[in-house]
Amino acid sequence: MSSLRHRVLPPQLLLNWPREASFCLLLLHPEPNRRPRISELLQSEFLRQLRQKSEELEDGGELRERIEEQELLLEFLSLIHERKREAADKLQDVVSVLSSDIEEVRKHWTVLKEKGDICAEFPSSEHVDFVGHSAKAGSRKRLRAGFPHQHTEQSDDEDMNDGKENIFLKSSRLLKNFKKLESAYFLARSGPINQSERRVVEPLPVSSNSTVVTERSSINNFLMKEDHEERRSGWIEPFLEGLCKYVAFSKLKVSAEINQGGLLNSANLVCSLSFDRDGELFAAAGVNKRIKVFECDAILKDDRDIHYPVIEMASSSKICCVCWNTCIKRQIASSNFEGVVQVWDVTRNDVLMEMREHEKRVWSIDFSTADLTMLASGSDDGSVKLWSINQGASVATIKANANVCCVQFAPDSGRSLAFGSADCKIYYYDLRNSRFPLCTLIGHNKTVSYVKFVDSTNVVSSSTDSTLKLWDMSMSESRVVDSPLRTFSGHTNVRNFVGLSISNGYIATGSETNEVLVYHKAFPMPSLSYDFNSTDSLSGHDSDKTAQFASSVCWRNQSSTLVAANSTGNIKILEMV
Repeated sequence: MSSLRHRVLPPQLLLNWPREASFCLLLLHPEPNRRPRISELLQSEFLRQLRQKSEELEDGGELRERIEEQELLLEFLSLIHERKREAADKLQDVVSVLSSDIEEVRKHWTVLKEKGDICAEFPSSEHVDFVGHSAKAGSRKRLRAGFPHQHTEQSDDEDMNDGKENIFLKSSRLLKNFKKLESAYFLARSGPINQSERRVVEPLPVSSNSTVVTERSSINNFLMKEDHEERRSGWIEPFLEGLCKYVAFSKLKVSAEINQGGLLNSANLVCSLSFDRDGELFAAAGVNKRIKVFECDAILKDDRDIHYPVIEMASSSKICCVCWNTCIKRQIASSNFEGVVQVWDVTRNDVLMEMREHEKRVWSIDFSTADLTMLASGSDDGSVKLWSINQGASVATIKANANVCCVQFAPDSGRSLAFGSADCKIYYYDLRNSRFPLCTLIGHNKTVSYVKFVDSTNVVSSSTDSTLKLWDMSMSESRVVDSPLRTFSGHTNVRNFVGLSISNGYIATGSETNEVLVYHKAFPMPSLSYDFNSTDSLSGHDSDKTAQFASSVCWRNQSSTLVAANSTGNIKILEMV
């Protein structure tokens, strides 16, 4: 401080900051009158330059901030532009694929239309019979009925557009599910063809553009130019068949009703329904400990309100499942809550054999369609047993990791078996080597309650996660399959067994909303549904619908007739119309 009093500044200050040092010496002038006033200081060149530099720095900071903001906006807009451009390119590719498919389908349509015109030029009784027979036998009911009998100047595009109005615009069900149908189209267009859906089709005289899709090809592969034109349209027939079957029926109509409800007995839950090999008789069984056999045609022809079973057999325990022998018409098997498997002679109303090797409840049984003496059962004791009816005892046992809820033999094979378990998995076995599963299907997140074969390689599973899943085991490249072909949703199933049955690609299941729903294997959404009447037939009052659920379903062999039951014991014979 004494140095400053004598105006002595540090040498480094004088050397490095001479302007600042001069300003300090001016402020330290020994004569107070010579020292600058406040107004002079504010107007001094030194402070003015400092203020200017500070303002420049502040302006520079704002400028950098604005530049950074503009860079952020630029990056954001560039990212949107890039993504939209990719979406536009992809959309253009999709439009190109659609145009290609439209052109190909138009060729087929034109050829069929020309064939119809040619046939119309030669009206004869033979032609009339042929057309009439085709109309009755064809499954594609919703395609435009008939061909024009006279050639008109109307273009093919106009004819095709008329067809769209007749089919799509007049079908609220199609419009309601248009997005899902669109997704199913792209899935079929890009996905692999099922082995079971590959079939020999009569070649149409359409040129050499008839095609078959390569396995595991995606939609991006279709967007590229194919070396062989034969590889483009293999998806068309399966998708067209599914679409036609989806629109072939509009509702489930009640043809007959059997009400098993009683004033003194509230235990009427039907756990299982099963038709015999000819579709003449069906059995219903459940917690009332009885197997009731009804004659289907007699019920359909009878207008009475009350229908009695033609045969009734009593069990000692609540029944979980019944299954007819597919070869021996008089034999039916049952399983119950006590773990007992029984084989009955329906004609004598008597038990042929009783097998008690399971330790807990037996949920499911199934007769082999290839070996009439072979029966399989799945139990809460975590085992699957194979029984020989001739021996009256088990001939093999497969141990599972959890409760076994469902079993079924592969059709036309006594060597393959699938079963579903409480560990959320489906196991597929070759019974010639039952030590390890041939493959394991993983995809459900709750108990697998039903498993049914669509054909020799395709399986549908049902779970209490409120989904059905379609699996193709022929596409498996390993012992684990974790990608189903399709997942079906629309019903509710979180607590109970609600039934599962398959016929001609139609998949029927119950729901805990007291409904029956029908899917087609080609599409993930329900095609038809029926809601059980929630009015109590005895009291006439609305019953508690939340406590009721559809408990079992069964197709009448390969027909459009479906038998369904609910938790109150109400059985309905439904017809797809």
